[in-house]
Amino acid sequence: MTDFRVTSALSDMNMSVIHGVLQHSYWAKGIPEATLRRALENSLCFGLFCGNDQIGFARMITDKATFAYLADVFVLESHRGQGGSKVLMQAVMAHPELAGLRRMMLATSDAHGLYRQFGFTDLGNTGIMMEIHRPNVYQP
Repeated sequence: MTDFRVTSALSDMNMSVIHGVLQHSYWAKGIPEATLRRALENSLCFGLFCGNDQIGFARMITDKATFAYLADVFVLESHRGQGGSKVLMQAVMAHPELAGLRRMMLATSDAHGLYRQFGFTDLGNTGIMMEIHRPNVYQP
């Protein structure tokens, strides 16, 4: 088993790794680095490391009292299938600033099985949820 380490210290995050992945992701394609940096500074971030190398990331957008939205979760392709995503999610879910929240949400197109292991379910009453969705906001 790989020896993983998770930290929520923003100063430990490797911005070039995070931006390098997210700017090519289906959910944040083209995100400017300055926008990403501002998002990270205003979120509770989690970096997944193998040795000194950052290999994964997740962030919770939260008021730390009632609500949190899990976003920008990834494990580098070269490190997938080794349990890193579970280690990362265990750290996220165990963080003391996220204890006792009334609601946590996320959106995923391909990792439902992972998130179900941590208690996430499909929306029970989709009729109460609304959104403004601008998928190409970072595109010129």
